[in-house]
Amino acid sequence: MVVPGTEADGPSEEAVALAQRLLDLAREGAADELLAYVDAGVPVDLTDAQGNTLLMLGAYHGHPEVVRGLAQRGADVDRLNDRGQSPLAGAVFKGETDVVAVLRDHGADLDAGHPTARATAEMFGTDL
Repeated sequence: MVVPGTEADGPSEEAVALAQRLLDLAREGAADELLAYVDAGVPVDLTDAQGNTLLMLGAYHGHPEVVRGLAQRGADVDRLNDRGQSPLAGAVFKGETDVVAVLRDHGADLDAGHPTARATAEMFGTDL
C-alpha cells in the first residue's frame, strides 16, 4: 500500500487495514462512505500495491458515483496503474458506459495508457 505520511519503518497495521478498507469501498461502490474519508483527509489518489487508485478501482468495477465524487475532489482521472492502464480504458474494456461518460465529462484522455481507451474501443467495436 502507498500510504503517505507513514513512518520510515512502514505503515502501521491500522493504516494498512484502513487503506485496504478504503480500496474495498471503491470496489464495492460505497461512494458516501468513501468520500467521507476523502473529505476527512484521506489522499484522493490513494493506491493499492499495483498502483490502482481509488478512482481506477471504482471505474473498473462500474461505479460512476465513486468516480464522479473522486474526480470532483481532485482525483487524477488519467493516472495510470503500474501496468500502464488508465481508468478510462478499464471502463471501456468492462463496458461501463456510465463510468466512461463521467470520466469523459472530467476530461479523461482517450489516448492515455496502453492500450489506450481509443484502441480498446476499436478492439471491441464500441463507441466513445
